[in-house]
Amino acid sequence: MDLKRLRQILDRASSRRILVIGDLMLDEFIWGKVGRISPEAPVPVVEVTRESYFPGGAANVARNLREFVDRVAVIGLLGKDRSGQQLRELLGKCKIDVSDAVEDEKFSTIVKTRIIARHQQVVRVDREKIAPPSTKVIAKVAAAVRKRLSDFDAIIFEDYGKGFLAADLVAQIARDARAAKKIVTADPNPHNPIDWSGMTAVKPNRSEAFLAAGIPDRDADLAPKKDVDLVRAGKVLLEKWGTQYLLITLGEHGVMFFEKGKHPHHLPTKARDVFDVSGAGDTAIAMFTLALTCDATPLEAAQIANHASAVVVGKLGTATVTRDELISSFEHDFD
Repeated sequence: MDLKRLRQILDRASSRRILVIGDLMLDEFIWGKVGRISPEAPVPVVEVTRESYFPGGAANVARNLREFVDRVAVIGLLGKDRSGQQLRELLGKCKIDVSDAVEDEKFSTIVKTRIIARHQQVVRVDREKIAPPSTKVIAKVAAAVRKRLSDFDAIIFEDYGKGFLAADLVAQIARDARAAKKIVTADPNPHNPIDWSGMTAVKPNRSEAFLAAGIPDRDADLAPKKDVDLVRAGKVLLEKWGTQYLLITLGEHGVMFFEKGKHPHHLPTKARDVFDVSGAGDTAIAMFTLALTCDATPLEAAQIANHASAVVVGKLGTATVTRDELISSFEHDFD
């Protein structure tokens, strides 16, 4: 894909409207420096210099889309606590619609705290409670999506396995979206047994793909083109999920793209530096879906997702990619 074609696709993006549904989180980063080892235990003492907060999980998918799209909405579960309010405020500043998000005073908003010292993650602390939605909440969310379905060009299910994406909720929304001929994509979690049948596309990472396919991952370091197990897992999932496209992210090996009836394509990573892989999968599903709504071919969408992921892993923290950064990545590739 040349730069003219890339710009043509991206020029359509601002008018697209996308809904993200899934597990909402607050990503907290505590930045500092290590000057000594603790006298209490053989661990570093981090002297805190600053703190920062970003939308995480499904909210990070929405945040990635917002760099390109004027209208983005996200639906998930929030607690009526300080972290939930903070996440709402962050999404509000990004002009992301949270009007249909579910608030529960008994629920504690999921928070992931990463302590970073000299550009290295020292430890991550997760505060979370798995809380599946009630039958009443499922009906309420499904009805809200059904009412607004004509407002959106695509729906993304972002599953971090924290409970919000119940099988019944996904089935109802996916059925309505397919009937309305909307693009529907999913970033799955293999520990959440959801039937992703009929999705336009599904994007697992390598380990998720092997788990979902029920195939042992024998050699993750093998070149993707020679990895017969990877190819077999992809073909199994295409059949199992009945999806049109499958995009398996492979970390430092890029992505493998599968399409029914065609040979798989391996796209090597475009990353020049890797500082932090957190949120790279969020960027991949966001950009792949967005590209499809902008009339990119499936392979072009995979190329855009691959380049976008390469940009964000070169940043520290939960990051997004901008239009200029994405174009620059393609330019560097041509050079």
